[in-house]
Amino acid sequence: MDPWENPISQPRSNRVKNDSLKAPPFKRIGFISTRIAGTDGVSLEIEKWANVLKRNGCDCYYFAGECDRPSENSFLVEKAFFGHPEIEDITAACFGRYRRPREITAKVQELKDYFKEQIYQFIERFGIEVIIPENILAIPLHIPLGLALTEFISETLFPTIAHHHDFYWERDRFLVNCAQSYLDCAFPPELNSVLHAVINSLAAEQLSHRRGISNTLIPNVYDYASPPEPPDEYAADLKARIGLEEDDLLILQPTRIVPRKWIERAIEIVSLLELPNPVLVVSHASGDEDTLYFPRIMEMAERWGVKIRAIDHLVNSSRASSPGGDKIYSIGDIYQAADRVLYPSGYEGFGNAFLEAVYYRKPIVVNRYSIYVADIEPKGFDVIPFDGFVSRQTIHQIRNILENNERREEMVNRNYELARRFYSYEVLEEGLLRLLFQLSHQENWINSSVRTGKH
Repeated sequence: MDPWENPISQPRSNRVKNDSLKAPPFKRIGFISTRIAGTDGVSLEIEKWANVLKRNGCDCYYFAGECDRPSENSFLVEKAFFGHPEIEDITAACFGRYRRPREITAKVQELKDYFKEQIYQFIERFGIEVIIPENILAIPLHIPLGLALTEFISETLFPTIAHHHDFYWERDRFLVNCAQSYLDCAFPPELNSVLHAVINSLAAEQLSHRRGISNTLIPNVYDYASPPEPPDEYAADLKARIGLEEDDLLILQPTRIVPRKWIERAIEIVSLLELPNPVLVVSHASGDEDTLYFPRIMEMAERWGVKIRAIDHLVNSSRASSPGGDKIYSIGDIYQAADRVLYPSGYEGFGNAFLEAVYYRKPIVVNRYSIYVADIEPKGFDVIPFDGFVSRQTIHQIRNILENNERREEMVNRNYELARRFYSYEVLEEGLLRLLFQLSHQENWINSSVRTGKH
């Protein structure tokens, strides 16, 4: 098969890695992010890209402020984490106001130079041939690092695939700012050696419209060619640990507790289902977006008679043990134990949790957020949808799926086959290898232009 052929035109049944794809022209790939650790969407997607690159003969290396990848392949710079106190101070000073303090400008410049030197060292230590910045040239949670990387690429014309998960103009918190000059420069930059990849069609349109930057759409994916293993005894005690009896339903919202995830809609659904033990299990931590939302949600849950079980302390990307020796479950363990998955988000960059629920063959209740409507819904997935509010019909549909095993199996099997066609590792593989070949051709053109004095 021609690696440049449209991947959507290819048959998807029972597909695994296509050995007829040409070997990538680069072998040493460097991921750069503020955090490459845990179960946040960016870290999980980095792992998937790395898996696809590795199975095509590439070696992957990691630059981050927090990193749980093998130490021999990692370059840890503590101040590269967006949650470092110095970086949080800069972010707080740059957004929600129109005048930037002079000392903040000086601090940004100082840190920019520091990070640029660290990036040079990372490239030299591991012999990196291509870098993949993960969201740091899109969302300005770490302005000095974004500026540093932009300057590094400008100075070197280094082959780069900028992987953008969400942009600053998609978040209200960044609209009022005193850092527009930084945003225009680096979030994202338009540079000759950079190819841009986005995860949804609306982002693709906006990047072209706002910045005039061409880009490639590569959606989030999952390894549907390798179905999950059946549940084993490891997670048999999970329900008990979160206060559920064996016969209780485990209703899962696999997101963080932040405002755009609309936890209040999930609380409403659990309450209206009138379960004997109404519990909503939330898998991820509260995150960095709002400090008032969590206590507000806990108060609301109490009024609706629903118990919230936040289990981020029990979940990791893989099975492990806590420092105290307690059992830590994988994301897969949590999905395997779930009876229903609620996905009421008001906004998502794509929807990793949607793909995960499909992978583990769980019925999904989903709010029709914009990216779902534009990119996912047209594929024909069989879900229980709602439009911003929970109706009696929504609750009736959920109850029907609870009681009808045949309908439930039909639903989850259809969704799995659709996801295998449109959101598999093979789709990622074809798109990513295409970008690497394009970078190779582009690098040859740049080198030729430099030699002839055109650049």
